[in-house]
Amino acid sequence: MHHNVDEAKEILRQFGMPRGQLNDRTAYCLLALLNMRPGMKWSECESPLIGVTPIMFFTNEYYDYKYAPNSRESVRKGSLHQMIAAGIVLYNPDEPDRPVNSPKNVYQIESNALALIRTYGSKEWEPGVKSYMKKRPGLAAKYAMHRDLQKLPVRVRDGLEINLSPGSHSVLIKAIIEEFAPRYAPGSELVYAGDTKSKWDAYFDKEILEKLGVKVGSHGKMPDVVLYYTERKWLLLCESVTSHGPVDSKRHSELAELFKDCKAGLVYVTAFPDMKTMRKYLAEIAWETEVWVADHPTHLIHFNGERFLGPY
Repeated sequence: MHHNVDEAKEILRQFGMPRGQLNDRTAYCLLALLNMRPGMKWSECESPLIGVTPIMFFTNEYYDYKYAPNSRESVRKGSLHQMIAAGIVLYNPDEPDRPVNSPKNVYQIESNALALIRTYGSKEWEPGVKSYMKKRPGLAAKYAMHRDLQKLPVRVRDGLEINLSPGSHSVLIKAIIEEFAPRYAPGSELVYAGDTKSKWDAYFDKEILEKLGVKVGSHGKMPDVVLYYTERKWLLLCESVTSHGPVDSKRHSELAELFKDCKAGLVYVTAFPDMKTMRKYLAEIAWETEVWVADHPTHLIHFNGERFLGPY
């Protein structure tokens, strides 16, 4: 094993990283974030913008360590997330509102950490670490606040606001809750709102579903937004379509099965951000469903129903 790996671990240890991150994987991540190749001095470290896959390629090319094909998540969740939380690494500093599921997501060493690491092995290192560690809680808090500011706030009702991860998918979910619901299901209650980062990070009121006779056993099959229109006793199952498909025949069957015990009438809604996106999926939309386009919010498109918005 190259001595750079051991030294990277020592840097992480002096940075106060938890035991679970004082390992080869996190050390390789740090070396890649610094573009620290064999033969380089620590004073020559750089701060490239780099994604998870390039980090793995870097490790393989310069340190002859081959990751298993399914290692991306362990690198991201087991090493990078912790360095971000500590304020050592920045997430998408070039475009903070980049969606969490974007293939363009990148990481970069934080400037204060970089300046300190460049002194590793010199007489400036020890006093520099002491000074840095005193400041770091504030730095970590500052960057955590910055990340929180990128969240997309959504007003659920008076006194309750949720935050969604940034991205076009979340923007459309916000529009469904704040624009579609008041127009077409006034007074409705939000039952569920998904999130691109985690299906369960946004909002879920299980009690409403249980009162309607629904017990959700397969979380991954939930629609993006579920609304209960109490006045009509309708449950609106809404899909937010920005990159994935609409309520097609297959999705309609999945949702019908998931909510088969529901005491309320089921209404299937596909939401698109604009007409251009809708045209891409027009042939796939299931009959007896509704379509709403966010940039034409005052109109609905009804797919061959005997009535307007409602269950069939």
